[in-house]
Amino acid sequence: MDTEVLVVGAGPTGLVLALWLARLGIRVRIIDKTDGPGGTSRALAVQARTLELYRQLGFADEVVRAGLEFTAANLWARGARAAHVEFGRPGADASPFPYGLIFPQDEHERFLIERLEKLDVRVERTTELLDFEEVDGQIVARLQGSTCKAAYLAGCDGARSIVRERLGISFPGGTYEHLFYVADVDASGPLLDHELHVSIDESDFAAVFPLKDEGRVRLIGTIRPGAEKEGEQLGWKDVSTNLLQRLRIDVRRVNWFSTYHVHHRVAARFRQGRVFLLGDAAHIHSPVGGQGMNTGIGDAVNLAWKLAAALRGRAPERILHSYEPERIGFARRLIATTDRVFQFVTRSGRLAARVRIHVAPRVISALFRLPAMRRFMFRTVSQTAIEYRQSELSEGRAGRIHGGDRLPWVRSEPDNFTPLQSLEWQMHVHGAATGELAASCASRGLRLHVFPWSRSAAFAGFARDASYLVRPDGHVALADPLHSPSRLERYLDARGIRFSGAPAGTTASLHLQM
Repeated sequence: MDTEVLVVGAGPTGLVLALWLARLGIRVRIIDKTDGPGGTSRALAVQARTLELYRQLGFADEVVRAGLEFTAANLWARGARAAHVEFGRPGADASPFPYGLIFPQDEHERFLIERLEKLDVRVERTTELLDFEEVDGQIVARLQGSTCKAAYLAGCDGARSIVRERLGISFPGGTYEHLFYVADVDASGPLLDHELHVSIDESDFAAVFPLKDEGRVRLIGTIRPGAEKEGEQLGWKDVSTNLLQRLRIDVRRVNWFSTYHVHHRVAARFRQGRVFLLGDAAHIHSPVGGQGMNTGIGDAVNLAWKLAAALRGRAPERILHSYEPERIGFARRLIATTDRVFQFVTRSGRLAARVRIHVAPRVISALFRLPAMRRFMFRTVSQTAIEYRQSELSEGRAGRIHGGDRLPWVRSEPDNFTPLQSLEWQMHVHGAATGELAASCASRGLRLHVFPWSRSAAFAGFARDASYLVRPDGHVALADPLHSPSRLERYLDARGIRFSGAPAGTTASLHLQM
């Protein structure tokens, strides 16, 4: 084969997939039909869960320094502030990154490309996938001017995916009625305070996203009714500016401007044979909550370690069966949620406008005063609440933690996320591990991490002395309150999972003093 995995599309999803695979020693090619990364972008928000995954790759801190942290969002109705939401405090005990990060997609892509090049993998530009087929247990892809043979193909090629089209996979969903704009502008006004602002009116909507440069923001809103005419080039003159005037945003310069329709769709399947769909090729969302790009990156990490396990013989190929049910379930729930919120924000009609302007702000303001609601909102928007409890790879419960849950973060020095940078399976115990469990882990080459019992661990939901088998993507696979070596053995044997850690007969324990 020419490569083990052919990645089609060099947006954030494809780049993260290639990065993770390359870090695991998998031969990867990544192609893109464009001649370079985009110069404009709609995706801005990098959520806490994505930063946790980037920490596993070793560059989360660099991304944070390059972006703009924001810890608060504001809802405005008819020019008056209706609600103020703080993210920092609710997330302080949930993640090492208790905030949202603004990092525009064009800058984000260039950053990821640089990291990928350090692993000697370069995006092959102006290289278009024309067709492909599965022949004798491999993919034969026809590219412009050449062919490529690969074990697997990953379609990360966006909403108009040629991979999805060639597979004949349907893309059900719909398109919202309004035409929206996104504009990068230099502006002034009281709302340029490095917080997120969303404003609603009877028939209008606008969002103000802060950017790192002083006096610069990204605006998203609606085009004036009647301005959309076939064949005409739309510009800033066609923007519905009433809300911006009410918010006292004075736009001095428009750096770039683009219009788009918002879609909500999920592919009927995320896999067919040796071909997988990820990111916008698999699901597209409304911009509510800044979830789309982060969901694609989650797809990439979920698939990458499974591909590596299958290719290196550390798990049977059937481990790849878990990709679609784990990710398609989350995508469908996310679409349903963002669809309801976006329809509420943009729906036309007198009754809808009255509810949006007079009722909803009061309800939202009252709810966000409740600490439990603020914590729930952080966990939801940050994607730290994603779980795969129904997956065939998930088993057991210990404390409040189920198999399939994201490993809860425990604040300490070093913390319990530090070992995840190995990108390998591992066993975690908070308290004391028995000699039998340590011996079982050592015989399998499974690294064991023992953390002193603490109030923080109890608060996070861990059970004292319980064992938690953690997947390479930081999700709990097996939670066992009895830390039984035999249960661990049964779990691994049933799924055919093997490890590349310490050889049998050596100690696999690592005690982290905190």
